[in-house]
Amino acid sequence: MATPGVAVIGAGYWGKNLVRNFAALGALKVVCEKNEALSKGFSEKYPEVKVCLAVNEALARPDVAGVVISTPAETHFTLAREALLAGKHVYAEKPLTLDEGEARELIALAAEKNLVLMVGHLLQYHPVFVKLKEMVRAGELGRINYIYSNRLNLGKIRREENILWSFAPHDISMILALAGEFPSAVMATGGNYLHQKIADVTTTHMEFPSGLRAHVFVSWLHPFKEQKLVVVGDQKMAVFDDTRPWKEKLTLYPHVIHWEGNVPVPEKAESSFVEAPEGEPLKAECAHFLESIAEKRTPLTDGREGLAVLTVLNAAQKSLNNGGCAVSFEKAPDGHAAAPAAPEFFVHETALVEKGVTLAKDVKVWHFSHILPGTKVGEGANIGQNVVAGPDVTIGAGCKIQNNVSVYKGVTLEDGVFCGPSMVFTNVYNPRAFIRRMAELRPTLVKKGATLGANSTIVCGVTIGRYALVGAGAVVVRDVPDHALMVGNPAKRIGWVCECGVTLGKDGLCSGCGRRYDIGELLEKAGK
Repeated sequence: MATPGVAVIGAGYWGKNLVRNFAALGALKVVCEKNEALSKGFSEKYPEVKVCLAVNEALARPDVAGVVISTPAETHFTLAREALLAGKHVYAEKPLTLDEGEARELIALAAEKNLVLMVGHLLQYHPVFVKLKEMVRAGELGRINYIYSNRLNLGKIRREENILWSFAPHDISMILALAGEFPSAVMATGGNYLHQKIADVTTTHMEFPSGLRAHVFVSWLHPFKEQKLVVVGDQKMAVFDDTRPWKEKLTLYPHVIHWEGNVPVPEKAESSFVEAPEGEPLKAECAHFLESIAEKRTPLTDGREGLAVLTVLNAAQKSLNNGGCAVSFEKAPDGHAAAPAAPEFFVHETALVEKGVTLAKDVKVWHFSHILPGTKVGEGANIGQNVVAGPDVTIGAGCKIQNNVSVYKGVTLEDGVFCGPSMVFTNVYNPRAFIRRMAELRPTLVKKGATLGANSTIVCGVTIGRYALVGAGAVVVRDVPDHALMVGNPAKRIGWVCECGVTLGKDGLCSGCGRRYDIGELLEKAGK
């Protein structure tokens, strides 16, 4: 397949790097640069490439399939629109445009003409970031709670744009890619030190519907260079430091937080470097543009991704202009992956719900509770304070587990089970601290609608029947029939209870709801 030809529009500070890479890829046909000294230099270095002053001359060339725009941001819309109307694919350096409406117009025009529209968010093509994103998507860090990025330097200070627009787009692009959702709110603060109206330092905060938080700190008034992206998961943490040697750019920290006596305790572990294939990010980005043209596919950083980053930038600028006030979004920008709906369950901020837990609609998990992996909690269940559930436990719909209860592996609660305060389940019959017997777990089944009273104990290996009621403090050591009323140590049946929880009369009549049961049938089912 022949390599598509491209024209680079603007070959100055950054454009010269694009010229170099597209030339190396065998795709460079035209360089359009108004600076005569630069133009002369390119003519001498690339004698086979056409060097011109007029954009129209580049657009008229039949051997030019794509146009690469590396000019000031305020010119991007006009140049990109002209190129698309001329039937050329477009690669525009960040930001895509300065106006969201203009960005949408370019996206629509590219779609109408079936042309590639790509934005130069370089770090999305960095092999180390690609590796980091793969790790996040594979769940290696667990649930992502926090991301922050520092892009700091004492370097080129611009006057056509502030530090937010100059440095932050790359970091916002990376954060959105890792988050997989669009922010619900953006806040930004900063300082203007060299010019009254141009910010030299900004900090941008993003809040996401899933609870993820992120911030971007950028400055061109910093004593040393720092380019660092930190991703904090609930199982591991990772740092992408682009100033380090290649083999040290990505570091994994298997630090975790454990809860001991309702106190969070950090556990630090040895860090390790993560290998990533070496390669120049800009060359990979340029190659991706050519491949997208040749294969007629949507690029990774397409117009929609560019619009998402632009929307965050504009919100940050609005917040910056208004003293750091929050700018909220009702929905994600057009074409961008919609922010996920807010969870339909509630988890208190002090509770810990680990990866691999399934919480159904309207579940509530209260203070200091810990739900371990593999546990499934049914719709409308209420998990009280200081409850431990799991691993691999099933809690049915509508269950209520009161404070200080541990539902260990091997226990199954069907729908509507009530576990009173501080009641106890066991799962090993003859435990010893010095003998591991997890392979000898005895399963316990609590059937639909049963009640286990406060401070009762259920010794493992039994089944509690439907709508049975175990009294406070009782110790259950054998199976309990349906509707049985159990008290004592060891627990004995002293009567029968209705589905509504009221004790039945000798004739089987419930004085609470009027329902009548056949006592003989209950005894027969109980095996007595």
